[in-house]
This record gives sequence, structure tokens and C-alpha cells, in this order.
Amino acid sequence: MLEMQRLSGEALNQFIPQLASLRIQVFRDFPYLYDGDLQYEARYLQTYIQAPDSVIVLAFDGDKVVGASTGIPLKYETDEVKAPFINAGIDVDSVFYCGESVLLSQYRGKGAGVAFFDHREAHARELGGYQYSCFCGVQRAEDHPHRPADFKPLDTFWRKRGYEKRPELQTTFHWKELDEEQESAKPMMFWMKKL
Repeated sequence: MLEMQRLSGEALNQFIPQLASLRIQVFRDFPYLYDGDLQYEARYLQTYIQAPDSVIVLAFDGDKVVGASTGIPLKYETDEVKAPFINAGIDVDSVFYCGESVLLSQYRGKGAGVAFFDHREAHARELGGYQYSCFCGVQRAEDHPHRPADFKPLDTFWRKRGYEKRPELQTTFHWKELDEEQESAKPMMFWMKKL
């Protein structure tokens, strides 16, 4: 049975090395195919330590971190994350952004994904003032050369959590894939629900 902990601010510092390694390991798989490095990840995770009202939900097996899920008020996110909402006339102050969820494969299908969403949404409700929760996912072609034959998109899981795909809310993120020489743009689409 996994133990879930919701942490914010300086309490996260001790977990940065484990979180950085975990993110690199999980995001190497399709659909992200991320060729990450520990220094970048450690810098990236500082956002969640420094931004007011952010949260990281950690999943522990004993004292080992086996999963993590991030959340932050949308107003503290990067311009590339905020722009689709601003362009659509959605007040960024009303939206809580659920960032990434990562979980080692052997722990999947046992309720951690549901708990990650429940904890982040509870955190947003406790803060007050948020009308929506959102996240985004990478868009990959059905015939992508690295798509595993048994790959199952998470759309059904997300819909069961109450999220709806919002095709009008799209952006691009840049990262280096495993077979790339340098970073390239990746299309991302947002999903939203009312809190």
C-alpha cells in the first residue's frame, strides 16, 4: 500500500534528487520520450518550492519515492502555459494547474493516479478562489514510430476524473527526445474541469 504525502515549500528540498531521477526515468517512455538531465530537473523543481500555494504529492513505498504529482496556481506558470487561457479570455487567477504525474510502472493501476488528482484538487479547494483545475498532455500521432503496440492513452481515465479535452486550449513545450540532437517543439492540449 502506497503512502501519499502532500508537501509544499522548503519541505520538498530533501526529495529533489529522488524526484529528478524519477521524472527522467518515467518520461523516457512514450509518449514523452524525454532525454532529460538531473541538473535541469533540479532547477525545474525549484519552481514548486518557491511558488506560493504550489504542491507536490509524493507516493512512498516505505521510504522510497515511487511517484509524484505537481500542482501550481496557473498565474505562476510560464507564458507558454498561460497564453492559451489568456487568449481564450479565461482568468488565469481562477485556474489551478495540475502539472505532471509520474509513477514507476510497477505501481500503476493501484489507485495512485486517482489519489494524485484528489490531493491536488483538494489542495486547490482548500486554497479557495479557484474555479477550474486543468492539465495538459502531449499530442502524438497514431502512427508515431515509437508508439508501443500496447499503448493506451489516458483519455478515459481523465474523463472519469471529470476532465474534458479543450481543443481550443493548445500550446507547445520544448524538450529533447531520445533520438533528437536538440530540443524541438511538441504540441500540447489542455484538459479542464470545474472545481
